[in-house]
Amino acid sequence: MTVRIKRVYEPAEPDDGYRVLVDRLWPRGLAREQLRPDAWLREISPSHELRRWFGHDPRRWQEFCQRYRQELAHPQAQAILADLASRARHGTVTLLYSAHDERHNQAMALKEILDSLAPGPGVA
Repeated sequence: MTVRIKRVYEPAEPDDGYRVLVDRLWPRGLAREQLRPDAWLREISPSHELRRWFGHDPRRWQEFCQRYRQELAHPQAQAILADLASRARHGTVTLLYSAHDERHNQAMALKEILDSLAPGPGVA
């Protein structure tokens, strides 16, 4: 299974595979024609309340991940996660995010969740 994460401001590459924007809001300064994700999955992005509470504060990272997993427990989100995991088993899925912090963002949390659905080699 191959799940990657990438900032939206980095150029697209052929080995990105299925590119998925996982931000609730469209990234500032980017036209849709520039980013061209295969999907924009706002449904699995953190709620506005959770995003505001977290504020990309690394001290809140562990609790953010726990709260985020709780938000993703509903059936619609579970179906989307299952689809992404399936796509990752057959090719590369790249989760796109706009946060400045490369270690503490929803794409990293989603990658960890997807990795836990089907752990194995090949995760970048």
